[in-house]
Amino acid sequence: MSKKSSPQNQKEITDSGFSNNAQRNRAVNEKGEFNVKNFGLPFFRSYDIYNVLITMPWLKFSIMVFIGFLIINSIFAIVYFFIGANHFPGMDVASESTKCLDAFFFSAQTLTTVGYGRISPMGFWASAVAAIESLVGLLSFALATGLLYGRFSRPQAKIINSAIALMAPYKITQRGLMFRIANIRRNILNEVEVSVTISLMNDEPAGLIRRFYPMELETKMIRFFPLSWTVVHPINEKSPIYGWSKEDLEKADVEILIFIKAYDETFSQHVHTRFSYRHDEIIWGAKFIRNFEINQSAGYTHHYLDRISDFEHAELPEIITNAETQTADTL
Repeated sequence: MSKKSSPQNQKEITDSGFSNNAQRNRAVNEKGEFNVKNFGLPFFRSYDIYNVLITMPWLKFSIMVFIGFLIINSIFAIVYFFIGANHFPGMDVASESTKCLDAFFFSAQTLTTVGYGRISPMGFWASAVAAIESLVGLLSFALATGLLYGRFSRPQAKIINSAIALMAPYKITQRGLMFRIANIRRNILNEVEVSVTISLMNDEPAGLIRRFYPMELETKMIRFFPLSWTVVHPINEKSPIYGWSKEDLEKADVEILIFIKAYDETFSQHVHTRFSYRHDEIIWGAKFIRNFEINQSAGYTHHYLDRISDFEHAELPEIITNAETQTADTL
C-alpha cells in the first residue's frame, strides 16, 4: 500500500455511516442504492409492506397487481363452483370447464361491481359470498388506487450523471476531478447542493483501515439548474489525493461518493439522490465536451442529455508537490 493512502492535514469524516473495515466492495451501486443486505429479519414484516409496494419497479408492481387480481377471482370462482351451478341462473352447465370459466368471469364481474346480469346469485350462500366479494373488491381497488397515487406523487430526483468521472486539466496549470450531472425532468430544481466524499484505504499500524474524507468543490451549490453542471474538485494542497497517480487510486481502492440535494418546485420540498465512482471509472487525461448549443435565431438553448458522458482526451499538467519543490530548492 502506497504511503499516499494517508492524506496529510485532512479532517476525517467520522459520521459517514459506513464501516471502517477494509473490505474491497462498492459502497453505493450503479442504481444509487447502498450495497447492504439485512439478514435475521422475519419473512413477513407488516411495517415494511407499504414501503416495498411504493418503491418496487413499475413492471414488478403491475405484474403483482395482475397476479393478485387472478388469485382473488380464482378463489371466489372455486367457492362458486362448489356452491353449485343451480344457485347461479344463467351459468353454462354444458361441461365442467364452461362452469369453471363462467364462475371465474362472474367473480370478476362481482369483484369490479360491473354485474352484467347474465348470471345472478340465488340463495343465501351464493348471495352471501357475492356480497363478501363485492366488499373485498371495493377494498382492494381502493388500496390499489392509493398505491398508484402514492407511486405517482412520490417526490423523486431524476438527476442523471456522467457514466465516468474525469481527471482533467483545470485552470491551465492545475488538475481537477470532474463529473457532470443534469436534470432529465421538466420540473424546476432550485438550490442544488452537491457533497462529495472520498473513501480510501489507509495503511496503518493496526492494518488496512477504510477512511472517509471530504472533497472540497469549486462550487458546491447553484441557484438554478436548467443545464448540465460539471462539478469540479480542484486537485491542490487541500485535496486528499493531491499528488496521487492513477496507480495510487487503485492501490487505495478509492471510491468517490456523491450526495445531491435539491428543492423541487413541483412538490415544494427537497429531493435527494446519490451515486459513486470507483477508481476504475475515472478517466485520466480527458475533458468533457460541451453538450449544449445556443440557437441565436430561435432564442433558446439546445441541451443534449444523451451527450452528458461525452469527452475528449486532453493533456494533464504536471503537479509539483511541496516536498518536491523543497527538494529542488535544496539542490
